[in-house]
Amino acid sequence: MSRRPMRFARQVLALQIGLIVLVTGIGFGVAAALLDRGLVDQYGQRALGVARAVAADDQLARAVTDPALRPLVADKAERARAATGALFIVVTDDRGVRLSHPVAEEIGDPVSTDPSQALAGREVINVQRGTLGWSARGKVPLRAADDDVVGQVSVGFDAREIDTSFLRLLGTSAALAAGALLLGIAGSALLTRLLKRRTLGLEPHELAELLRQREAVLYGIGEGVLAMDAAERITVCNGETERLLGRRVEPGTSVRDLDLPPRLLSALLAQHPVDNLITVTADRVLVVHHRPVRRDGIDLGAVVTLRDRTDLDKLTRELESVRGTADVLRAQRHEFTNRLHALSGLLQTGHRQEAEDYLQALFSGSIAGLGPAADAVRDSYLVSFLGAKKAAAAEKDVALELGETSWVATGVIAPVEVTTVLGNLVDNACDAARSGDRRPARVEVDLLSDGTTLHLSVLDTGAGVPDALREEVFTEGTSTKDDEGHGIGLALARQAAHSLGGEVRLADPGGGTTGHGAVFVARLPGALAAANEEQETKR
Repeated sequence: MSRRPMRFARQVLALQIGLIVLVTGIGFGVAAALLDRGLVDQYGQRALGVARAVAADDQLARAVTDPALRPLVADKAERARAATGALFIVVTDDRGVRLSHPVAEEIGDPVSTDPSQALAGREVINVQRGTLGWSARGKVPLRAADDDVVGQVSVGFDAREIDTSFLRLLGTSAALAAGALLLGIAGSALLTRLLKRRTLGLEPHELAELLRQREAVLYGIGEGVLAMDAAERITVCNGETERLLGRRVEPGTSVRDLDLPPRLLSALLAQHPVDNLITVTADRVLVVHHRPVRRDGIDLGAVVTLRDRTDLDKLTRELESVRGTADVLRAQRHEFTNRLHALSGLLQTGHRQEAEDYLQALFSGSIAGLGPAADAVRDSYLVSFLGAKKAAAAEKDVALELGETSWVATGVIAPVEVTTVLGNLVDNACDAARSGDRRPARVEVDLLSDGTTLHLSVLDTGAGVPDALREEVFTEGTSTKDDEGHGIGLALARQAAHSLGGEVRLADPGGGTTGHGAVFVARLPGALAAANEEQETKR
């Protein structure tokens, strides 16, 4: 049966305690060595200082050189030893023969240690063993008045004093080291407890497994996930989010520093749930869901999911375009049947001239009711779409007209983008004309082809674009209407135009004394087929 492995927190605790013990032991050993060396040096300097003071006595030098005065040497040395507490003070002549010693029997004998360095004029500090045992010694030359070396002064302090001081200081150091060791162990235990609390008691392999699961969830789903903390900093961002937003999002970045559409930014900063919010980025239509995260009454941030609805939005617009075209064709079929019945009746009753006049009126009239300029628009898709918009505008008591200068020589090859731009501009113009004061309410659409580029302009009889909104009219969320669900049409129109490399802009804000409302123009490169392609299609 295999043993259960030690938990990671206990491993960390054991490692920290072992490391603290090792460091404390090494530090204590180094401190003891430095302390011992310092005490030896301190006692050596003390001995050297006493030796210098004794050697500075001129009478001592004269007594060493004068045989009649030599008995004074021992007397002076003993008094100095008693005053300083030294183990010994030994004065020798220039041959190293003792002239003083604490033990009288040793006087007259050569010293037990080498006196050559001191007799050569150099000062010496060392720890040596002599007749009185181990001692810290200081040796200095003894000089006469003419500066000649006539002997040496050797002073020693008992080495047992060094050991006593060392043990006393070592005990103090040991107590401090033990205190530091206990403090380090207590800190390690506290750190281990904090680590266990911060990791919720999970082991490293469990945390690694959780991370792998998190990565699999975040990067395996088809939706963008964006999370932020209570300080509005990004904490989680998966790859789908970066793809949908079209930019790199680094964790730790403030949400306010990101160049996001206004609606998306408002959703991220909201303090309440947000569902199914439609927002427009540079090239995508997104559905946003926002959920604040709270635990025990504490704000932990929020999680936002992003869903790509670009393809669905394109299909929806295309379906609406096809549905509008079908409604126009159905109405045209009914009208065409009525006209055939009228013409048949005139011919059957013999009114030939009236029938010719009726046919002439039909030829000079408009297709789908768009006026004579409709004949200059060769694309049936555009005519049908505008016919559907005209019928919808009529229900709002707004007259939709095709400008007399309109001319489109070839067919449309980008119907979704064209209907997105033209449909949003026409819908906004109809709403503006309906809510304006000028009557009759009217919207005029001009279409002009330049090679494969389609130019269009939409003019209405509304009140124009207010001054406060002229700079932000294409920003999503900006609308002259107060109710929700508006403010995204012009953003979609600009996005569709940009997808073709074109543009949509406000040419004239209108209002005031201009006599008309706003004028929006658009340029859509590549929206029309080339002339040679049109001819090949007809063949």
